[in-house]
Amino acid sequence: MTTKEFQKIIRAHYKKHKREFPWRKTRDPYRILVSEIMLQQTQAHRVLPKYKSFVKKFPTVEALARGKLSVVLNEWQGLGYNRRALYLKRTAETIHKNFSGKFPKDFKTLSSLPGVGPVTAGDIMAFAWNAPVSVIETNVRSVFIHFFFNDRKNIPDKKIIPLIEKTLDRKNPREWYYALFDYGVYIKKTGNPSRRSAHYVKQSRFEGSHRQKRAQVLKMILNSSYTKAEISKRLGYAPEILSRIIFDLKKEGFIQAKNRRYHPL
Repeated sequence: MTTKEFQKIIRAHYKKHKREFPWRKTRDPYRILVSEIMLQQTQAHRVLPKYKSFVKKFPTVEALARGKLSVVLNEWQGLGYNRRALYLKRTAETIHKNFSGKFPKDFKTLSSLPGVGPVTAGDIMAFAWNAPVSVIETNVRSVFIHFFFNDRKNIPDKKIIPLIEKTLDRKNPREWYYALFDYGVYIKKTGNPSRRSAHYVKQSRFEGSHRQKRAQVLKMILNSSYTKAEISKRLGYAPEILSRIIFDLKKEGFIQAKNRRYHPL
């Protein structure tokens, strides 16, 4: 398939089936950052109401930087992976403190911010500033595997990236990536080509997992302060499991201990 043929198919689908989201209607790098962090490992229909609520509560990078962590985490409840909220706040604090509230526009600096990394940095540059950067994430990966790799398996990203660069619309990368994302969502309805990627990792089950137990402990502490015995009585977790969870939450900066009670930060 030629580059023009591929682009024609992707653009035709986007013209007829493009999805509308509030984060696609803004050029504010802060709001794009919020949406990108939320969309990591969470589907767009679940993100939509939380995004609207979150940016209403924290409309600017300064508001998030100055916000109390416990309030940020409470606003995040329902999205899971609470580390994302912690990293998002730390990124806001870094931008507010080190860059006078203005987002750095170079890829290397953006990628170094807490919880951002190369994919999110690329998305911010493309969507906020229409920069022609190469971005590979799950939907983009699925599209290129679907069109260019037939039934091959264990396809490494290093084989896909040259194709992304070759087919990139350098005049309007913003709309091009929106189109790729939407086509990726479309083809996943009949199968998931990204499973043929060498980098594919199946998401672990949440119900009954350590991740669920950790989330429940944090949710409990966010609303008040408790001793370890009170948490154990309420949730019924084995002492060694609860001790590990509390140790990790303290170490990572989610909670603090005072007078043998655990409090939100």
